[in-house]
Amino acid sequence: MELSLSTEARWTKSKDFLLIIIMGVLAGCGLIYQYILAHYAGRVLGSLETAIYTMIGLMIVSMGAGAFFARYVKHPFNGFVWLEIAIAAVGASAILLISTAIAIISVFPQWLSVTFSLPADVLPSGGVIERLHDLSRNLPFVIGCILGFLIGMEIPLIASVRQRIYKKNLENNVGTLYGADYVGAGIGAAIWVVVMLPLNIADVALITAGVNVFAGALFLGTFWREFTRPVLLLFAHGVVVLLLLLMFALGAPWVEKMGQLLYQDQVVYTQSTRYQQLTVTERQLKGLSSPVYNFYINGRLQFSSNDEVIYHEMLVVPALAGSARTDNILIIGGGDGLALRRVLEFSPKHVTLIDLDEELIDLFTRGKSKNKTHHIGEVLAELNHDAFTDDRVSVVIGDAFIEVERLVASGRYFDTIIVDLPDPSHPDLNKLYSTYFYSQLSHLLSADGVLVSQSTSPYHSKETFVSIGKTLKAAGFERVEQYHANVPSFGEWGWSLAMKVDIPMSVRLERTSHQWEGFSQWLTKGLLVSSFQFSKDFFVEEISININELGSHQIYQYHQDSWVGREGLLNEPTN
Repeated sequence: MELSLSTEARWTKSKDFLLIIIMGVLAGCGLIYQYILAHYAGRVLGSLETAIYTMIGLMIVSMGAGAFFARYVKHPFNGFVWLEIAIAAVGASAILLISTAIAIISVFPQWLSVTFSLPADVLPSGGVIERLHDLSRNLPFVIGCILGFLIGMEIPLIASVRQRIYKKNLENNVGTLYGADYVGAGIGAAIWVVVMLPLNIADVALITAGVNVFAGALFLGTFWREFTRPVLLLFAHGVVVLLLLLMFALGAPWVEKMGQLLYQDQVVYTQSTRYQQLTVTERQLKGLSSPVYNFYINGRLQFSSNDEVIYHEMLVVPALAGSARTDNILIIGGGDGLALRRVLEFSPKHVTLIDLDEELIDLFTRGKSKNKTHHIGEVLAELNHDAFTDDRVSVVIGDAFIEVERLVASGRYFDTIIVDLPDPSHPDLNKLYSTYFYSQLSHLLSADGVLVSQSTSPYHSKETFVSIGKTLKAAGFERVEQYHANVPSFGEWGWSLAMKVDIPMSVRLERTSHQWEGFSQWLTKGLLVSSFQFSKDFFVEEISININELGSHQIYQYHQDSWVGREGLLNEPTN
């Protein structure tokens, strides 16, 4: 009899240990679901930071509601298995549902326009269409709330199951489960960062859902006798497994096709890297010998091949023409190699380029593209004239904030510094527009050199543009001048020049105009000089615009306030 009791106790502890392991695994899955939905919402809606914080906040509140609701589940064994089936179904289909809804609603105005023969430049808006757009934009958060509610029920149900198998109240029941929950969530976060970030996001959702189904099936098998209808539950698991397999076979292509509907042109390449979503589209235009290629990062247009020359010549030429020498050049960002291409035309001795995303650089390097069927790597490498294969170029893969500090510590100097970074649409980018970062760059700049920074649109984001100029001045540069030009793909765009010596750029350009006008494809001396002129009252409110100290998020906030509703695949994409 004592032997039998001992065996039963060991069996109970074994089942309890299994429950704790299941709880930890499911906690990891729950955190990954949060990241999946937040990450995807940020990519398709823009404002990544806002999307992440909103999603996580809503899911946490929903988890609390789910925990309260769990008390109404009378049979915790049945309830837990049905719960895992529901989480798997919702989690696996979330990306498919969101991508489909956003794509269909986005093309709906075009469909109405064609159906009712409206003018080509007129699309229906407002009213029902505006409400549908709002619905599609909020759908990720709605699904996040549903998932959060379901996930929140897991701990209370597992706690009830543990008390049932021990047949008594457990003193540290909640503490044990929350301990497993926290550890599991930490492991899930590590798996997301190390393993899942580069994967297709729809596949990540399916893998996570598969873990939920497996956990439910393991629970079902372990406590088979405790269920009222175990065969029905087993059948439900089989149905969900078949659905997951079907979505695994068809889901990623479907999401890709839905994503293609969001672009006006044919999508010829798309890739998820550890840091961002890369997309290339192609457009055939009459009168042009070659197609027009547009390059997007997270749905935001980075360049169009038919007018990128304007942006990159405006970025590169004034800085290099104004520098006393062009022997040693530093480029921050610019992973497409288009700024690098123009820098190399000034015959430097050495160019150092720092970019975070190695896969982005590989895409613009001949022979390294993953899409061998379309030869997109060759196409993009032709745009930058195989700049990354030049022996004078050294590429540093890493965070520019950290790498610049390392360059300063090593005592390096550069004749010209070109900052070709994305707009400060994320707090992580905000630090690269701060007084601290610019002061670090000033330590790297030769006394008679020039620094240039892309500075977003002076028309759409005037406060951001002016703040960048003021921040450069506060970082210790003696002279800061800003200029602008119209880039058809972006609209009015702006740049900022910073120098340690107070010599007007007009004087510098006058001295060196003969050195660059010969190879310029678009820019002329007169056009460049006029680009430093602004409207009469443009800087009248400059005194009220703040500089961007490290950690203040001032430029990020200016940018968010200016571009809200403009960024992302649902709206006009921006650099």
